[in-house]
Amino acid sequence: MKKKFEIIVPGGETKVLLQTCCAPCSSAIIECMMQHGITPTIYYSNPNIFPWDEYEIRKNECTRYATSLGLEIVDDDYDHEKWHSEMVGLEDEPERGGRCLKCFKYRLLRTAKYAHEHGFKVITTTLASSRWKSLEQIEEAGNFAASFYPDVTFWAQNWRKGGLSERRIQIIKEYNFYNQRYCGCEFSMREAK
Repeated sequence: MKKKFEIIVPGGETKVLLQTCCAPCSSAIIECMMQHGITPTIYYSNPNIFPWDEYEIRKNECTRYATSLGLEIVDDDYDHEKWHSEMVGLEDEPERGGRCLKCFKYRLLRTAKYAHEHGFKVITTTLASSRWKSLEQIEEAGNFAASFYPDVTFWAQNWRKGGLSERRIQIIKEYNFYNQRYCGCEFSMREAK
């Protein structure tokens, strides 16, 4: 993939903690980062994914991709019950609604905490690659999460441009990735059906 656009990491950091939802969404982003001299550590924090088997499949695909590139992957705790209890009252919210915002905040807050505890100054997320997600909600959630840790900055980046969406499709085919048909939670599964 050619460098089709420049990316500028806050503070010029070359080490970034990348909250990753799945291999298909992260693939072109990771490749782009590496082409720009950025080494991401993959932070797989997805307690929203349901059922457990789906979580495992997605985690294994992320691990396979990270390993093929020589990158570290960190598996956050899978506590779906705790995540679910945080979503009470938002079960009937549509995609891009209040439930998604709260879910993003929950996951990115865990990412920011890990970054703070392990010396990462910058976090970002692959959630911003999906056309089904609101970039505004993702940026709000990321800034919310980073606000708890003064040494951590959220890097808001639109990962949909610069040919990354097209490259993502190519990488999915090259690696024969499992490509899910719903965001991850049981509520998005219901909507997808």
